[in-house]
Amino acid sequence: MKYTLTILSMVAVFFIFDTANAQVNQGAPAIVDDIGVDEKLGEKIPMDLRFANSEGDSVSIGELIKDGKPVLLNPLYYECPVLCGMVLDAVFNVVDDMAWTPGKDYTIISFSIDPEETPELAARTKNQYLTALDRPGAEDGWHFLTGQQEAISKLTDAVGFRYKYHEETGEYLHLASIMMISPEGVITRYLYGAAFREFDLRNALYEAADGTVGSTLERVMFYCFTYDPSSQSYVPIAMNIMKLGGLATVIFLGIFLSVFWRRERSSSQTPKLEFDT
Repeated sequence: MKYTLTILSMVAVFFIFDTANAQVNQGAPAIVDDIGVDEKLGEKIPMDLRFANSEGDSVSIGELIKDGKPVLLNPLYYECPVLCGMVLDAVFNVVDDMAWTPGKDYTIISFSIDPEETPELAARTKNQYLTALDRPGAEDGWHFLTGQQEAISKLTDAVGFRYKYHEETGEYLHLASIMMISPEGVITRYLYGAAFREFDLRNALYEAADGTVGSTLERVMFYCFTYDPSSQSYVPIAMNIMKLGGLATVIFLGIFLSVFWRRERSSSQTPKLEFDT
């Protein structure tokens, strides 16, 4: 039974429970109905909720969110046998690929949904991943939290993260998902699965920050993409690409004509040499 539920939790990674998927999974065990993600885009999370950080100190969510920096919110539990480790590895891999650094450009909050887990366990997990990341300053921007059930329930309810504790196995069943939060605490994007594309995460963080992170080139590039819920990734916007192409053409023509006119005017002003005969 334990292995069945573990496999079920892994399969759940790839499903978002909307109407269409519900029809596909009509024969699934009833416990599946208790897990999922109810997207609450545009809603705010409670900034005053208090958790324990990896050093055992009490901190509020608001205290961890730096001015102007977007947040990657990562629900998990540290002793999860399979799925949480996969998601945490996926977060680590994409963070390692990114030029942006936690603490400098954005914040990561990984928090346990198991009220029995301790700061010592969070500290071991933090040390494991940040040692492997080896990114100066990241320890100030990637927080590993534990908390009491009341705070956990309020935060998971706020982001629509539904999970279920299974008495027989002692495991929490849930979907593999992370959330993007703006510096004001507004939920801006959900990403799903046990692997994340670097471009998708950068785009989602940029979106959450409302344009306060990233270079000018990245802003132009992101202008050409939008989030597609069906594929759960960012896809090109043909109209915006055409607009930028048209703008580039106008700029090119402007430069060409400017150079041409300058040469014409220069040649017309060149004095003619007169020779005595």
